[in-house]
Amino acid sequence: MKLRAWQQTCVESALHLYQTQKHFMCLATPGAGKTVMAAELAARLIEIGKVDFVFCFSPSSEVNESIQRTFTQRLHKRFDGLMGAIGSVYTYQFMPSLTPEFWMLLKTHKVLVIMDEVHHLKGTELSNANAWGEEVLLNIQENAAYTLALSGTPWRSDKAPIVLSKFTEPDNTIHCDFIYGLQHAVKDNICRSPNVVLIDNDKIQVKTNEITDVFSSISELLEHSLLSYQALITHPQIIRYILRQGINKLSDIRLSNSQAGGLIVAASITHAKLILHILTTELNQSACIVTSQLKHPTQVIASFRHSQIQWIVSVGMISEGTDIPRLQVCCHLSLIKTEMHYRQVLGRILRVSADEKQQAWLFTLAEKTLSAFAYRIQQDLPDAAVVIKQNAPQELSINLETRQTTPPLYTEHNQPSIDLHLLNEPTQLPQQKLADIEEENHYNLTLIGGFKEQIVKMFDVHLANN
Repeated sequence: MKLRAWQQTCVESALHLYQTQKHFMCLATPGAGKTVMAAELAARLIEIGKVDFVFCFSPSSEVNESIQRTFTQRLHKRFDGLMGAIGSVYTYQFMPSLTPEFWMLLKTHKVLVIMDEVHHLKGTELSNANAWGEEVLLNIQENAAYTLALSGTPWRSDKAPIVLSKFTEPDNTIHCDFIYGLQHAVKDNICRSPNVVLIDNDKIQVKTNEITDVFSSISELLEHSLLSYQALITHPQIIRYILRQGINKLSDIRLSNSQAGGLIVAASITHAKLILHILTTELNQSACIVTSQLKHPTQVIASFRHSQIQWIVSVGMISEGTDIPRLQVCCHLSLIKTEMHYRQVLGRILRVSADEKQQAWLFTLAEKTLSAFAYRIQQDLPDAAVVIKQNAPQELSINLETRQTTPPLYTEHNQPSIDLHLLNEPTQLPQQKLADIEEENHYNLTLIGGFKEQIVKMFDVHLANN
């Protein structure tokens, strides 16, 4: 398993630090290859007799499968927790179910504990810990021979402390023992250069109780009216506009890479089904959907990974750690507006593939918080260029009061099988669930201005290729 330069340097840094302390934290941008680095570090510790077993923890079963494959390949031993295995991987959700006999292994043997996306683990002491952080403090902190904490976003959205972390003074920011940021990853051609398209409208009219207000941007609309962000991202005509921009970009990329795919991050399962309907029946796209309702979501993701299906619509199932290198376009229509989630979603389209043109495009509404995240990522790349483009005016009239029906959507029973055949037996969505999409239909909203797109280019192409 050939290591990248940063991975080799990180392994050496950890081995050196482990001579004097047993906790090591690595920050590496999403898509850089943290799992491979962790497997190499585990192998080196085993080879020199410092470690008997390796236990990994991660936020999802999808990530677990990737970790298990990588560690089995590098360690040349089973990594399934059964008799004769060198270790195993578990989700954080499973932590409280582990028995005292399991945790006793950390006291009787030399165990390396790896915590992927460690920001899920809250607490420096029991009084401020969440359930998963408490397990670490009680069973891992003092008993593990060594710990390796991994993260692509080393902070929590609630700014709470992360387990086993050190903080610098006076700003109380988290201290990482090794950092490999997006700027280095793009320069090293390990990650694609991201482009974020902020979609806005310059004349939005809202009528409430015979009073009409006009707003010059989505940000102004959300700040000075009662209309919510959810009302925008769940409205079919706004969905259609964002999807068309993503489809146009994906079509362009597929001219040179027929395997390229797109990800749509939806706000709810109902929302995801509406998006799937629009994609497949109106916009003539091949697509599948993955949600928590599925019996085997990881199988759907695995099949999409190696297919030529254009789009996968997800509700929280394709986020941190999910490795699908053919994803190059993302439409962000999630209700979650935290920087950690935003960067993790962006990370899904940054993993390089064999394609000559390593493009990555994220489309989202120009909501104030999401726009700020885009420019904060740009600050991580000081040599970046910002290009602002405005397309030709396009009138789009939306009346939230006139929609009486909803398109036929899909149910769990008509979910695509493992070979990702498209759904062909639509069923009507129950009327009582319309609130998910039409929560704020007492407003009369009309977008009469031209759509405009502000393209935040995170890195100059000529610099990324040098």
